Amino acid sequence: MTAATDPTIPRSWMQRNRMTITPLLFLAPGVLFFAVYVIIPIFQSFYISTFEWNGLGELSEQGEYVGFRNYQELMTDRAFEISLWNNVKWLALYLLAIPAGLFIALFLNQTIMGIRIYKSLFFFPFVISQVVVGLVFSWFYLPREGLLNLVLGVFGAGPVNILGDPTLATYGIIAAGLWPQTAYCMILYLTGLNAVDPEQVEAARLDGAKGWKMLWYVIIPQLKPATFIAFVVTIIGALRSFDLISIMTNGGPFGSTRVLSFYMFEKALSEYGFRMGYGSAIAVVLFLIMLVFIGYFLWSMYRDEKGARR
Repeated sequence: MTAATDPTIPRSWMQRNRMTITPLLFLAPGVLFFAVYVIIPIFQSFYISTFEWNGLGELSEQGEYVGFRNYQELMTDRAFEISLWNNVKWLALYLLAIPAGLFIALFLNQTIMGIRIYKSLFFFPFVISQVVVGLVFSWFYLPREGLLNLVLGVFGAGPVNILGDPTLATYGIIAAGLWPQTAYCMILYLTGLNAVDPEQVEAARLDGAKGWKMLWYVIIPQLKPATFIAFVVTIIGALRSFDLISIMTNGGPFGSTRVLSFYMFEKALSEYGFRMGYGSAIAVVLFLIMLVFIGYFLWSMYRDEKGARR
């Protein structure tokens, strides 16, 4: 028996609780950074949203307390309404990346000749910067020289100016965003497929399950963790969409492609903005929308795990 395990030898409080203290010490730097750079700024945004402030000077000196007037103004702001509706479009269509990533992952999870090349090709969009994606699709959508209109011309269709048409521009940007997002979901599902229990698959085959039944009743239930992460990341990506809009249209044409994050930037930080309080109010609305979705998925996952333990 060693001195550390001998109950007759007195030990200090640190020695008695080291199994609890050690992980807390490792977590402390991450928790500190998260609190300073995430939690505290969230509460600051709530606070600043109750002021009319141009960001110059101290808030207590230069800011004017207006209560909930910024939020009241949002209710009658046509640009905010368009931005919110565009976020709904992003949210609805961006979720297509999840089933698309799943089916690509199922295709790539095979042992056939050249599968590594296919995996590399599908993985490629994930490692490209969003700025590069935006530039590539901007060239792809060019009215005259773009590859899209070149292909349409082969089939006798006229040129389409997607980024110049207010009714099509948002959908064109979403299509550009789906390219790397689908690759990300594919990677999540490929990782999840490696953890699928082969014994369950074999038992299902013996029971006559195959095709869609095998996928729906055996494979997908085992991919719940990957699906959860894919949903959360895709929803956050849809609601935080900024870089592609900035690169491809800069909010145009005529403000038709604005989303809440871009409109927040315009109001708070752009050349003609400097309304920090109003921009913070937009940020608060965006945060609350994210909180509702993520909170729902966390609650659903907790409920499923609690039910599984029973």
